[in-house]
Amino acid sequence: MGLPDTPPDKMSFWEHLQELRVRIVRSLLIVAVGFAVTYAFRFKLWLWAQKPFLEAMARQTQKPVAALDPFAFTDLTEPFFSMMRLSLWAAAFLVAPFLFYQLWAFIRPGLLPKERRLVIPFVVVTSGCFLGGAAFAYSQAFKFLGDILFQEAATAGLRANLHVSDYLDLFISTLLITGIMFELPVLFFFLARFRIVTARLMLKYWRHATMAILIFSAFFTPGDVVVTTLFFSVVLLGLYFVSVIVAWLAEPRQPK
Repeated sequence: MGLPDTPPDKMSFWEHLQELRVRIVRSLLIVAVGFAVTYAFRFKLWLWAQKPFLEAMARQTQKPVAALDPFAFTDLTEPFFSMMRLSLWAAAFLVAPFLFYQLWAFIRPGLLPKERRLVIPFVVVTSGCFLGGAAFAYSQAFKFLGDILFQEAATAGLRANLHVSDYLDLFISTLLITGIMFELPVLFFFLARFRIVTARLMLKYWRHATMAILIFSAFFTPGDVVVTTLFFSVVLLGLYFVSVIVAWLAEPRQPK
């Protein structure tokens, strides 16, 4: 069990630390349970993970997907640890709703009694945004990224001979970063709820936000291609303006 619902101003630093430790331990146990499931399907997960790139490669080479075999390894332990890593991240995505509940349980003492009852909407919305972002990355962003990167390689006359671990770095980071990007409206909901930002302030400084988004996309989006940076910047900018609407709805209304 976690600590009682003591008001945050009544909790000591060590009580906050203890509560954080409880939530982290529970999250790790939840991921471990999910890993026991996903590891049993690791080879099917691998086929699923490489599908977007193989389809992009097939479009560029005009060859059927079944005829493509671009992956290789030079270290005997690489396939084993790569499948473990893929299974671990798949477990984290699988149990995302339970992880977001642990996050809610940690911040719950700092909320008003009326806001504490929003546990189900919070878990549903945060899980939906994160998994929706990951699904968007898999079906659209990674497809776009695969086309751009492989077209660059094909134009240079290079033959694909990829390491499994390097490919998984790109694949997992794309899904993870995009999933986190889609949490932007949830973040601004709480910032507006606690009166840290307002919708009017966000609209006033949208140009500054655009510059920050471009810098973030240039440094943190996968691939070293300008088109990729612009693609993720447009997605983030769209999420920013959605967050403006969310912030406007979340702002506490002053009593008349």
